[in-house]
Parts: sequence; C-alpha cells; structure tokens
Amino acid sequence: MQHLQWFPGHMTAAMRMMESNLKLVDGVMIVLDSRTPRASLNNKLGKLFENKKVLYVLNKCDLADPVGVKRTVAEFKAEGKETVSVSAMDKRAVDLLYEKIFSLLKEKLERNKLKGVFKPIRIMVAGIPNTGKSTIINALCGGKKAVTGDKAGVTKGKQWIRLRELELLDTPGTMPPAFDNQTYAKHLAYIGSMNDANLDFSDLAYELLDELKVKYPDLLKSKYGLEDLTLPTLELFNGICKRRGFLMRGGEFDYDRCAVAIIDDFRKGRIGKIVLD
Repeated sequence: MQHLQWFPGHMTAAMRMMESNLKLVDGVMIVLDSRTPRASLNNKLGKLFENKKVLYVLNKCDLADPVGVKRTVAEFKAEGKETVSVSAMDKRAVDLLYEKIFSLLKEKLERNKLKGVFKPIRIMVAGIPNTGKSTIINALCGGKKAVTGDKAGVTKGKQWIRLRELELLDTPGTMPPAFDNQTYAKHLAYIGSMNDANLDFSDLAYELLDELKVKYPDLLKSKYGLEDLTLPTLELFNGICKRRGFLMRGGEFDYDRCAVAIIDDFRKGRIGKIVLD
C-alpha cells in the first residue's frame, strides 16, 4: 500500500486564517464523518480550539452503522467532547444543531442578555475536507449559501454566512500536516477527503476489501455475491471483477475500473452502513 499523505500549500494558509479569526467567534463546530470519526479528528485543530467551546458534529450518520455511531458519541462524551450525530440531508438535523449550539453557549447568551446585548452567535465551522461542512451550513441556512462538492478541497477561502440568530464562518477543509497513523489515512482516502488524483485506487480498493471482510463480512457477501471470505483478498477482488463484468480483452481482470466502482460503492453507502474506526 502506498504511503498516504496530502497537505497542499493552501492548507497552511487556512490554518493561519483560522487562528487569526478565532478572536471573532464565540464557538467552533468541528464536522466529522460518522464512518471514520477518529480519522476525521485533526489534532492540530483540537489544539487550536482548546480555549473555545467546541461542538463535534458526526455528519453523514445515514451512511454509518448506528451501533458504531452510538458508541462513538458515548466515547467522545466520556472524553469531554460535546457531540451530536446528524445527517445534513435530514431536516431534523437543523433543529438539533441549533439546540446543541445554543446549549453549548448558554452562559454567553445569558451574559449578553443581562447586558442588554442582542447579537448573533458567531460559530467557526471547521474540519477535514469532504465531511459535509458546507452542506451543514446550507441546511442551517435553509438554502444554498456555501459552495459544496464531492471533491476534497472545494472550499478554498473563508466565507461568512449570516443568519438571523447565527453567523457562521465556513473554512477550508484542513488535513493534519502528517499522518502517523496510516490506517486512519486510508480511512480518509476511502471517504474522499484526499485528492483522488494522488491515489492508487487498485491498492485502495484492495485495502478496503481486506478491512471489510473482517469488520463487515455479511455486508461484503451480500453486496458482491461472495461466498468464502477466507479466500485471499486478491481472489475476492477477482471474483468482483468477474461478477461485475470488469474484464479486458483476453479475459484479463480490469482492476482499475473495478477499484473505482468499489470505492464509489463505499462512498455512496451501497455496500451498507459502516463505521471503520
């Protein structure tokens, strides 16, 4: 497996921008992917925001194993992290996020009220690329305000989004400068947080199959019609190629096309509801 690393130059500028804007905000919302919650935690951001009220938002829970999500929320709360799980596509997420944000900043709101100050709460929205930060902002706005996309690095600069009760600062997705844990790096590659152009999809799909046959064997069998998961992963890969018709002239397996399909199946939730870490 290739050594995974992705930290383009604009992310250094993004970190500096977030640091310089911290004094302008009352709190921070860190958006994580429910399928890879631990991998989604950028420890650099955690240190940056240690003196601010932080809400950890486990997004895309509609794609994640509910048992795993529940476990993550409990673990995070035990670590002192205020946490909520949502799907930004679910209308109920908006009420839940508003409730959590205002609960987190209750003391600030009460102090303002005593002073006769009525101004919007300012929240910085941060996280690694492709966790759905802009989609959450758009849900809170009730319309399309922030630029969204399914490619890592869509948001390049800061954007203030003004609502009646909130002002949100959308920030670029920011990765850790280095990955000590390559398992977490793989998980981020699976969900599309890295630039796909830098990835070897055949390697990536192989690694994903290798992991899923241990963690979610029944889902893997059901999706791809596999019977014996004790076979070497390469043979399982061959079986998926054959079943899906990913063959080249002469009957050779087209690993590249099959790999793209497998990763896409995972990202779109077609394999099933999964939590990897």
